[in-house]
Amino acid sequence: MATETLSPPPHRALCTDCGVSRTSAPDRCAQACQFIQPDHAWAEARVHGRARQLRGDEAFFGPYQSLWRARMRDPVEGAQWTGITTSLAQALLEDGKVDAVLTMAPHPEDRWRPHPVVITRPEDLAQCRGMRMGFAPLLSLVEPSLARGLKRLAVIAIPCQVYPLRMLEAEWRQHHGLESLYVIGTPCSDNTTTERFHEFLSLIAPDPKAVQYLEFRPDYKVELREAQGRVRTIPFLNLPLSKLPADFFPVTCRTCVDYTNSLADITVGYMGGSGQQWVLVRNARGQEMLDGLQDRVQLEEATSAGQRKGAVKGFLNNTLRAAGGLPLRRTPAWLRPLINWLMPKIGPRGLEFARARVEMKAIESVVHLRQSHPARVKHMVPAHVWQLVKPYGLMRQPQESPASPPLGDAR
Repeated sequence: MATETLSPPPHRALCTDCGVSRTSAPDRCAQACQFIQPDHAWAEARVHGRARQLRGDEAFFGPYQSLWRARMRDPVEGAQWTGITTSLAQALLEDGKVDAVLTMAPHPEDRWRPHPVVITRPEDLAQCRGMRMGFAPLLSLVEPSLARGLKRLAVIAIPCQVYPLRMLEAEWRQHHGLESLYVIGTPCSDNTTTERFHEFLSLIAPDPKAVQYLEFRPDYKVELREAQGRVRTIPFLNLPLSKLPADFFPVTCRTCVDYTNSLADITVGYMGGSGQQWVLVRNARGQEMLDGLQDRVQLEEATSAGQRKGAVKGFLNNTLRAAGGLPLRRTPAWLRPLINWLMPKIGPRGLEFARARVEMKAIESVVHLRQSHPARVKHMVPAHVWQLVKPYGLMRQPQESPASPPLGDAR
């Protein structure tokens, strides 16, 4: 495992510190950043051979060839779920298909802080299992890795890292010797700074330092595991969200339009998994990676149940209130036990849960961009997002239409 000494990032608005600004050519942010003037349809066509269809589930999840509920038959110890992401990367190294995997490990001083690393030995991926919370300049490792002669790379990344990775992929191939690239994507579940995450832990755990695992599950509960083996679950409605500061989730996370990591070769997450993991194979390279697990992975047809419309409308109302500086409407304490019991039974589940979350993120992006960066709406909100929010009464205004062809037309 190797790390690099990184320079401090320059200050930029709407920045998640993906790492491009820390390279020798930080001005490439203007070309690569998904928060400046992205062209998602062009990027999807370049990576997958076509943009997403604006009907069916591709309108929600992006281009894909197959979609599965999945689990490792023998779960990987210490993994966030059953270890599919770790196993995909490990198989690439074991089979000699890549020279290195760029991913996150826990920081030596804080296990919750993401620390970008270069992994060249399969066994070293064990220390990268689990979830991190915070921002880390993963892409700053690409050029140093290529300079070391590691020309075949796999990258495990969240959407705001994958978009600039794809935007710079051709340059790295042409000028830095990149020979092949495998991209394993995870959906982003609303990131925050590591410091803010510690504040959240202090509100939900009697002993925050004992918590070693946290996951937002699709059954409307948060699961906590502690060092001594104790497991606690907290219903979503019981989370102390009203006690969090207004900037707990930065504007970047509240205005991200690629929740499902549509530019990865394969996306591995939880939203549509109904208690298992959720895998979207997006192209031939993604299928190659899944095939590399052979019979170690169990694949099942993804299921869908419940109705999302009521939940999404309620989210819209709360988002409009929050963006206007009004307090969130709390569910009365006497009603919470009943709703906590009902939601896993009648609320959106499986793919319907995933569709609900994507619609919520689309709504959040439009509302918060209009409130904080209205001039950027026409550049940052793609056509498929406007289609997702239209049924809820959010319509693109004349001043929010692009004034010129997207960047992709000129490439």
